[in-house]
Amino acid sequence: MDIEKANETAVSRMMDARPVLTGVAAAREVIPGMRPDLILHAGPPIEWARMSGPLRGAIIGALLFEGLAKSEAEAAALAERGAVQFEPCHEHNAVGPMAGVTSASMQVYVVENVTHGNRAFCNLNEGYGKVLRYGAYSDEVLKKLRWMNDVLGPAIGAALAGTNGIDLRALIAEALHMADEGHNRNKAASLIFLKQLAPGLARVVQDQATLADILQFLGDNAIGALNPVMAACKAMADAGYGIEGSTIVSTMARNGTDFGIRVSGLPGRWFTAPAEVPVGLFFSGFSQADANPDIGDSAITETAGIGGFAMAGAPAIVTFVGGTPRDALNATLEMYEITAAEHKHFTLPVLDFRGTPTGIDIRKVVELGIAPRINTGIAHKNAGVGQVGAGLVRPPLAIFEAAVLAYAERYEL
Repeated sequence: MDIEKANETAVSRMMDARPVLTGVAAAREVIPGMRPDLILHAGPPIEWARMSGPLRGAIIGALLFEGLAKSEAEAAALAERGAVQFEPCHEHNAVGPMAGVTSASMQVYVVENVTHGNRAFCNLNEGYGKVLRYGAYSDEVLKKLRWMNDVLGPAIGAALAGTNGIDLRALIAEALHMADEGHNRNKAASLIFLKQLAPGLARVVQDQATLADILQFLGDNAIGALNPVMAACKAMADAGYGIEGSTIVSTMARNGTDFGIRVSGLPGRWFTAPAEVPVGLFFSGFSQADANPDIGDSAITETAGIGGFAMAGAPAIVTFVGGTPRDALNATLEMYEITAAEHKHFTLPVLDFRGTPTGIDIRKVVELGIAPRINTGIAHKNAGVGQVGAGLVRPPLAIFEAAVLAYAERYEL
């Protein structure tokens, strides 16, 4: 087995992938295997009994949103007796931030990798405050979701129709040169996203008040581009998944209880361990004691070579996640030690336009004892409270060790 050649193939496919945002549609219409009684969630597989507060809250909210339950108690009862099914977003070509909960009628971004033909999906971003992705399901949360589903999503879809879409690889590359890192700092990407959507929105939204509401919502949301960027990273990572003999990580994801990875050369298998609690900066009135274990599919950004791997180019991120600009630089430099390549399209001016570290190699992680760096939002451990801070976290080394052992067994090394 030529592992290096297999890894070169996997990482080259990831970097050559060109994800383009082509539309917005209901999840049931585009996500493979989606059905009315299925709720998709972030992270590896998990059953209701083991779910964290934020994930349970988001599922309750989705059941209320879908009209499958009329109250919190009824929604919880449905989940407890198995009347609804739960599966990872990642097993359906999708991703979702934080709880990642996606239900059949929710509008999702449709991203196509025009190089290799695979597609990826992500729900729409709610912005800050009380939101479903942190487990909130009050009337105001559901009202916003319905507006996004009935007004925002269809408008963006109509604006994209008849165009060549939005080249998300180019958008990410430009944003990295404007001090974004693509995970927790998406200010530049969100403004570029709005700039590219605005002319189309102006053409298709006839009511001026509605148009103003949409533009205001997108303009005020500094993380609005996160969701399409996540779908882009998913499309890129999936392009390098399933390469025989490769030791490259294709998925890193957390459900608030477990952290899981999938490896290119070991398709169909999850390697999991208890998720760590992120350490970082907390909003006023909250502390480390309030933090839930790590949650969300947004580590797909690091998997694709941005996010925490590109922190060197986003020194202002430390005001949000903690540390100093030098720490951000060191985070990126450390990640070169456990990756197989430097990205051809994602470059960092501060490092003389060196490509971001890309393609986590499970062998290097285990050999060096260096786990990937992830910067992340921190959810309160109780449903509905929301985001309480942001910080840094690493996956447990045990999952990489388990993957290496499974690889050795699979390939009889």
